[in-house]
Amino acid sequence: MSTYVIFDVEIRDPARYQEFMKGVKPALEAAGGSYLARGGALKVYEGDWAPRRIVLLEFPSVAAWESFYHGETYQGLKSIRDECSSARLVSVEGLA
Repeated sequence: MSTYVIFDVEIRDPARYQEFMKGVKPALEAAGGSYLARGGALKVYEGDWAPRRIVLLEFPSVAAWESFYHGETYQGLKSIRDECSSARLVSVEGLA
């Protein structure tokens, strides 16, 4: 069952964030993940959520996502991401 990952990201240092992006895209694809949305225009229709930059990912399973997230490659890249941005992150399983 597919798993979808939603990041709400605030970027403080765009140049440094680009370094993170250069490394994360090939690692994400190698883990079976793909981008569905990345920083496009957004609108809030209900509630008080004020998202900053939305990134939506798809992975083939929760196990694939967690393996990627907790893996050595992403954790190394995450340290770069944490230096230049802050994020909220959730995952949700898709429909069977």
